[in-house]
Amino acid sequence: MALFTQDTKIKSLRQAPLFEGLSKRELTELARRSEDMELDAGTVLCREGDVGQEFFVILEGEVEVKRKGKRLGTRGAGDFIGEIALLEDIKRTATVTAKTPLHVFVLTRPAFQHLVNEHPAVERKVLRTLARRLAALSTDPAVS
Repeated sequence: MALFTQDTKIKSLRQAPLFEGLSKRELTELARRSEDMELDAGTVLCREGDVGQEFFVILEGEVEVKRKGKRLGTRGAGDFIGEIALLEDIKRTATVTAKTPLHVFVLTRPAFQHLVNEHPAVERKVLRTLARRLAALSTDPAVS
């Protein structure tokens, strides 16, 4: 059952730093491949140490983020969780649990990879964005 319009999803995806270089058409393709979900308070979206497979966009509700049992903070409407899981088999760095009922949409790695296989320019744009972010964070003078 669709909870969100394509326009709502596109607007949200446009805010995700990972997708900043994508065109409206490419964002539409991502949105089309996502799944709308309603989750109850207490639901664990991702667990620290597990390998991630999903990228979550929170449209309504609030989650708590913990690392090694220590509360790091909360995230809410308009926030994203797990974008790197779309690209690599990397262990989650925190546990994220719904504090309230949530309305989210989820993009899985297989859905993202399928899109990348059909539209290789998407992967190039995402990798350029990651490279710019890495260069901005680097203190190594050879990187700039």
